[in-house]
Amino acid sequence: MTLNQQSTIELFTATARLRYSARTDVGSVRKINEDSILAQSPVFLVADGMGGHAQGDVASQTVLRVFDEHIARDLPSTPERILDAIHSSNDAVRDLSAVEDSGTAVSGTTLAGIALVDAGDEVGYHWMAFNVGDSRVYTYTNGVLQQLSVDHSAVQEMVDAGLISTAEAEKHPERNVITRAIGGDEFVDADVWLLPATGESSFLICSDGLTKELDNADIARVLALDLRLDAAGRTRADILVDEAIARGGRDNVSVVYVESTVV
Repeated sequence: MTLNQQSTIELFTATARLRYSARTDVGSVRKINEDSILAQSPVFLVADGMGGHAQGDVASQTVLRVFDEHIARDLPSTPERILDAIHSSNDAVRDLSAVEDSGTAVSGTTLAGIALVDAGDEVGYHWMAFNVGDSRVYTYTNGVLQQLSVDHSAVQEMVDAGLISTAEAEKHPERNVITRAIGGDEFVDADVWLLPATGESSFLICSDGLTKELDNADIARVLALDLRLDAAGRTRADILVDEAIARGGRDNVSVVYVESTVV
């Protein structure tokens, strides 16, 4: 699945012009793509169904359905609506859980994304980033790629505690163990950030299928490319996914790249 689109959102005193590309791929090893992507102004997200859990692909697709039902298209949303969509997604994914012979099979998925929101008269328009699990949100400014979200994973907790280094975390045997997920508990605890929606902003949202294969330097190199030189006419999302697959594609790979200009 590949998307390459533009949209315009009218704000009270300005206009937000958005350009975005998105792609999800099963990769080279897995048989089922448990990732789902939504690139539908004003919200952009990646959901990675939890491997080894029941209906991971259905869980990630359920998140997309809930957000589509909750968020009006091509209009600024609000922080409250985004949080409601996150909590409603958690309820909907938990409803997928089925009692089997071995007990309850819990469905789950990560969730990472951004949404253009109106945070109120005194705060104004912002990009609201949100995250549950180990899918990631990055900012890309003046050629610098920076991870905004913090992984909810066992190895990240070890890194935070000073027990292992970031480099060691990339190869740790528990690197796929996440500590928060949509559908994992009755109440979901999402991390959120508000960034002023002014001037130019760029965001990368991805599943761990990308970051397992490419490091930050690799990703930043692709984002800096002049796409006019790509003979195949690929988007940045296409190139990132293609490179991840070329380096092994051990997991499903999903990328959403958003460029915003507010004038």
